[in-house]
Amino acid sequence: MSLDASTLAKLDGLKVRARAVVEGVLSGLHKSPHQGQSVEFAQHKEYAPGDELRHLDWKALARFDKYYIKRYEHETNLRAALVVDASGSMGYGSGPLTKLDVARTLAGALAYLLVRQQDAAGVSILQGNTVRDVPPRAAASHLNAVLDTLEAMRAEGGTNLFSASDHLAEKLPRRALVVAFSDLFDDRQEALQRLLALRARRHDVAVFHLVDPAELSFPFDDPTLFLSMEDDRRVEVHPREIKQSYLEEFGRFLVETREACTAADVDYELVRTDEPLDKVLLRFLSRRMGGR
Repeated sequence: MSLDASTLAKLDGLKVRARAVVEGVLSGLHKSPHQGQSVEFAQHKEYAPGDELRHLDWKALARFDKYYIKRYEHETNLRAALVVDASGSMGYGSGPLTKLDVARTLAGALAYLLVRQQDAAGVSILQGNTVRDVPPRAAASHLNAVLDTLEAMRAEGGTNLFSASDHLAEKLPRRALVVAFSDLFDDRQEALQRLLALRARRHDVAVFHLVDPAELSFPFDDPTLFLSMEDDRRVEVHPREIKQSYLEEFGRFLVETREACTAADVDYELVRTDEPLDKVLLRFLSRRMGGR
């Protein structure tokens, strides 16, 4: 079954949607070239000159015909902060799911996978200048707190990646996996750089960039009144007159965002809200297991 937006929209509740995506991911991993490997983010690393030979994992050598160094438990305890943008613009959706629906489903599915491998998962909800946290914990019982928080949030307020990034830098003193789900509609040019700067603090950072198909194609023809979802701005335009310039500007925004993430060694995933979400997570996980 393809877990596209229409299919997921028919499922009742975030927990059911997230679990369906997880099942699709695990099925896909079973069929992938990584079959037999777990979804773990950092259980082993490939041998490199200088590593201690006494830490070689001989079972991994027999299984995968590659030399791996086994990391010990204190090295593999992963703390993950799932950062979800719940600003007003994330409430937009030209199809059955809004950008926020997709963001919380992906975050919920990733939380399932993390807790399944006994890693600590937490969530941070961004709305305007405020950040609401559910701190990372590895207990299976903690998963409900994460999912309930994701399901309860509503899209409202502005986008402030500045305050969110500073908040995360303060709250995550140890190395952590930071996964951000956002449309990145922050007007300030430095806003994305502030988020990417978490990588320089030795956090492992990934960005899921949410876009609606209508934002990519601008399928409007008649005179239209566009209302901001984050403040009181409104503008009436003739779409045919601005379509080409809009598409060029939005395309430039996407290219510059991807290039900024690549330059900062941050994992970037462009996500259309109408694509199957199990395929989105499979791309992400397969890339990480195969090495970026």
